[in-house]
Amino acid sequence: MATSERRKLPKEMQRTRDERVTERSATLVCFSVRGEKFDSASERNKFFRGLYGWKQTVKTEDAGGHEKEYTYERHGVLDRVPHKRVDQSSIIMDDEKADDVLQFFKSWTNKVMWRTFRVMLGEEDELESDETGEEEIPE
Repeated sequence: MATSERRKLPKEMQRTRDERVTERSATLVCFSVRGEKFDSASERNKFFRGLYGWKQTVKTEDAGGHEKEYTYERHGVLDRVPHKRVDQSSIIMDDEKADDVLQFFKSWTNKVMWRTFRVMLGEEDELESDETGEEEIPE
């Protein structure tokens, strides 16, 4: 088909130049855990905790016999990367920050399969992260 013979999209599907400028590219990562490759359930949990992070609750008893409870938030690799969880095993993140997550997946290469896809985000699509990296310290 010659360039001059290109078909045009219907009017409702056409985007203006301004709409195209506000888009930015991102990376969609879809992964699948190969359960049979993990040595144990705790090893599989180590993968998910490393990816998503987790909360640890510690109960202690002081000298007076009073029970105290401390909660610590342990951060995973996604806490440092602006992202949006699309589904149970699908994550969209900024292209610039995708390398951290892909390095994490590469460290689990025999036990986790993944694919990456280039996607476009509109201006209204927000990616979130917890970039503080701080942990609660007990008193």
